[in-house]
Formats: sequence, C-alpha cells, structure tokens
Amino acid sequence: MAEKRAQIKKKEGKLTQKNEKSHQDMEERHQIYREILKNFTIMSDAFMRNVLKEKACTEYILQVIMGESELTVEDQVIQHDYKNLQGRSTIMDCVATDQKKRQMNIEIQQESKDASPQRSRYNSALLDMNTLNPGQSVKELPESYVIFITREDVMKEGLPIYHIQRNVNNTNRAFGDGSHILYVNSQIQDDTKLGRLMHDLHCKNADEMYNELLAARVRQLKETPEGVEYMCKEMDRIYGMGEEQGRAMERKNTERERKKAEREKNRADKLAKELERYHEKYGVLA
Repeated sequence: MAEKRAQIKKKEGKLTQKNEKSHQDMEERHQIYREILKNFTIMSDAFMRNVLKEKACTEYILQVIMGESELTVEDQVIQHDYKNLQGRSTIMDCVATDQKKRQMNIEIQQESKDASPQRSRYNSALLDMNTLNPGQSVKELPESYVIFITREDVMKEGLPIYHIQRNVNNTNRAFGDGSHILYVNSQIQDDTKLGRLMHDLHCKNADEMYNELLAARVRQLKETPEGVEYMCKEMDRIYGMGEEQGRAMERKNTERERKKAEREKNRADKLAKELERYHEKYGVLA
C-alpha cells in the first residue's frame, strides 16, 4: 500500500512539473508576442484580420479604395474557407457585402507571388461559386471586387491603384459581367486619401496614423490590457494550430488529408515569417 501511494505521489509530482513547465513556456511565448505586437502593422496578416473584425474599419478602407464616401458595409466574413467543386479551398482575408449587395474580397499581401493574376482570377471565381443558392439564376450574380493591397507595386507601372475588368478587344467596350479586380500599391503614400490610407496601413504606432478610426482600433489591440491579452491568445492559437497540423501532416497518409493539414500549417508559417522579419533577435519559438 505504501509503495502504491509513493507511485501515485511520484506521478502527481511529474504532472505538476509538466503543468508548471507548460505554464512557463506559455508565459515566455506571451512575452515574445507582446514585443512582436509592438511591430505589427495592418499589413501584417495576424494583426490585419483582427483590425478588420471592427466592421467600421473595413468600411473606411473600402470607402477610400472605391472612392465612395457613402459606401456602407452591411455584412462581412473574416478568414473564411471557400471551396471549389473539387474540394480545393482558399481562406480569404475578408469578404464584405455593401448596401448595393456588391461582394468585395480584401486581400493584404506581403509577397508579390501571392498576388498573381491567377490568384485574383481564382478568388473571383470562388466568390461567384459561393454566392448563388439552388434555384437562383446566374443573372442574380452580384458585382464582385477582388482587391489586393500589396506591399510592392505588383503591376510595376508606378500607379497607386489598378482597375482591371474584362473588355471586348475588337471594340474596346466593357464586357459588363460585373467582375472587377483592383490592385492597390501600398508603396505610394502621398498626400491623397488613398496615399494616407496606405501610410496608415504601414504604421506601427497609432499616434502616427492619419485616420482616427483605424488609430483607435490599433490602440485598442496594442495598448489596452484586454487588447494585448487577446492578441497574445490569438497568436498562441495560430502557433498551436501550426504545431498540431504539423503533427497531423506526419500522421495522415492520403493526399487530401495532407493538403488540408498543409493549408493550416501554412497559415502558421505566414505568422512565423512575420515574427522572423520583425524579431530575428528573439530566435525561433520553441
């Protein structure tokens, strides 16, 4: 009996040590997250999607990019998984619907390769594919806008914004299918509404931003205890999801399961790249 009690006590001691180690690791990660958070901008994927959870921020960004001060966002979905008929999916940053029932997909891209013409075409097709319900006519398809806000000038023409739509080549007349693609060059931060917005998207400090609405949201997430704790938990969730999906990739054998696990891991890898970019001195999270 005494030996059994000793074994139980030993197991309890090991479990306590494990819990203490886990708590210590989490505290260390959160301390690193707090430092990383200081350097996040709205151009950072993990931070952007939390800024846009405030619908008014999405609305302001669209008003400036579309040049429509009266534009109102009636509904929006953040980081939703859109699938095609073959089951391949893409997680879109933000899809908003305005008062005219137009659908607008906002994508903020750090890398030019992630904003290719094929990617914009694919996103546009996914929007259409996930819009109509059974029994609806294709004539009911709403106008759609795929908007890429890019760190670099992807089109390399030196313009602040590029509007792309289908034309009839013979007559140079608009085809009129209601599909639009916009590339916004965030390198141009001049003294225009669009330029000031691009400046704000790159600001680490809310006090340096022009727009008070965006600045207030950034302050909330970066400077209030509740916001900082929320962002730490969000980064920890992404980090944990990447670890779990990394293990899942080793366990799963079928191609379909591997690709699903890989997509989730890529989201975590995207955050990891941002951590490396801003905080090489902190090393790799363990």
